[in-house]
Amino acid sequence: MRDVIEALLSAHRSQRPVVFTALIETRGSTPQKAGATMLIYEDGQQVGTLGGGCVEAEVKRRALECLATSQRQLETFQLDHDYGWDDGLICGGRMITLIDPVSSHSYVSYYEALLKQIESGEGLTQVVRIEENGANIPPGSRYLFNHNNNLIAQTDDHDFPDFNSGLIPELHSLPRPKMSQGWAYLPTLPKFELFIFGAGHVGKKVCEFASQTGFEVTVVDDREVHCNRENLPYAKQCLVGDFDEVIDSMNLGPRSFCIIVTRGHNHDEEALFHLIQKRPCYLGMIGSKRKIRLIFDDLIAQGIEPGELERVHAPIGLKIGSQTVPEIAISIVAELISFRSEMALKVESGK
Repeated sequence: MRDVIEALLSAHRSQRPVVFTALIETRGSTPQKAGATMLIYEDGQQVGTLGGGCVEAEVKRRALECLATSQRQLETFQLDHDYGWDDGLICGGRMITLIDPVSSHSYVSYYEALLKQIESGEGLTQVVRIEENGANIPPGSRYLFNHNNNLIAQTDDHDFPDFNSGLIPELHSLPRPKMSQGWAYLPTLPKFELFIFGAGHVGKKVCEFASQTGFEVTVVDDREVHCNRENLPYAKQCLVGDFDEVIDSMNLGPRSFCIIVTRGHNHDEEALFHLIQKRPCYLGMIGSKRKIRLIFDDLIAQGIEPGELERVHAPIGLKIGSQTVPEIAISIVAELISFRSEMALKVESGK
């Protein structure tokens, strides 16, 4: 979504007409889920996607019609033979799509606030009216709440109803989109940090895949020739220095993931010794079972409690029979995604 909002604001500054589209609510099998966004330019070019296929083409067609009238619309698409027959993608679900032309009269401040909140990494909730109601709030009206559930922006002049009556679920208890009483709730969860210790082939590939799946990646290595933005274009930052010194200076929080994929046994052990005392929410290490046992034995001898070592995911990665560097990286990132999803489910269930 960030790329779409950045492109929207850039187009607005250059007075280039665009249409913002978003999936507000989905049911059944759909190519994308609620929260997906797409920006459409008047020449048909786009940023982002709503899933491709015939339905995306139809959204584009209707968006360009709305661009001519500057009228916001909510459109419902039933994914049956009408949308999918040409390419065989008959999903059978339903999608409610917001189509919102951006003009000089639009509430661009809403998108500016949205981008700022995304960049903060703290999470947010967008609340969208999808039905007419007694307060005469038009469908498509949007309200933006920050991670503390404070209303920080809205697209219309209508006050949000029952603001103090607990209508907005707490963000931490709303890990997934939901619908209730004519309102759609679209949460963007806080950013998860991933610290990769080791900028070798595996670390580099994990950095690429993890950044593309929503992690904010930092790579740490003592070799500047490997740990730099040119070599690691997907990293948010690269930290060069001895592992013990870098780790000691870190502030790891409840959304910090750490993986150890350094170039050797000694560096792995050093990084693990210091990281285990920082207690990140996820800590994993690559290596054979024999190597891991040797490292664990050494750390116990140095005073690390065996119970602390039980929290370490090692060997890291799902068992998919991986052999090559890309396959190993995929297995690692898949485990990270699985762990992140389990955290969301625990929050959702109140555990």
